[in-house]
Amino acid sequence: MIRLLIAEDQAMLLSTLASLLDLEADIAVLHRAKNGQDALTYLLDTTSEEIDILVTDIEMPELTGIELAQEISNRQLKVKTIILTTFARAGYLRRAMDAGVKGYLLKDSPSDELLTAIRKVAAGGRAIAPELMQESWMELDPLTDKERQALRLAKDGATTAQIAQKLHLTEGTIRNYLSSAASKLNAKNRIEAARIAHQNGWL
Repeated sequence: MIRLLIAEDQAMLLSTLASLLDLEADIAVLHRAKNGQDALTYLLDTTSEEIDILVTDIEMPELTGIELAQEISNRQLKVKTIILTTFARAGYLRRAMDAGVKGYLLKDSPSDELLTAIRKVAAGGRAIAPELMQESWMELDPLTDKERQALRLAKDGATTAQIAQKLHLTEGTIRNYLSSAASKLNAKNRIEAARIAHQNGWL
């Protein structure tokens, strides 16, 4: 039996996906998480052997799917991660692969592809949307983790002071991060930098 944890912030999609996967004789959905932090809390509150595969969206509150995958890797949990997203962005795929993700599929893929991917990853393989494989290595992500965190908050409308408080850093440090990110992306300001980074899948 392949034991799943699903993380998805859209309630209807989460319910539909869980119901679909539970119909399979060899798959059991043990938990449905509404965001990345909920999923991580569940994984840390149970034995890591209990969940075989995490199927997660990317853009979620609390922790993104990629940040969640990185946490799983950093903590050396045995859970294997499959990203299921609407974003066909090479930057996302590259960051996901760097975080140890074993599968990356698009939400508009046929359900049979997801089932095949789950079984393949459970058996020790990888399952990556073929249309993304080649372009994923074309352009490297120029941002550091701190620059990315600051830009993500700036994109959501946070002020320098609010970003500094959230990341437990000084306002001067935050201004430096945002300025550096804008320079790397040839952007005029933090808002344009956030837009460019988001379009490339770097946030």
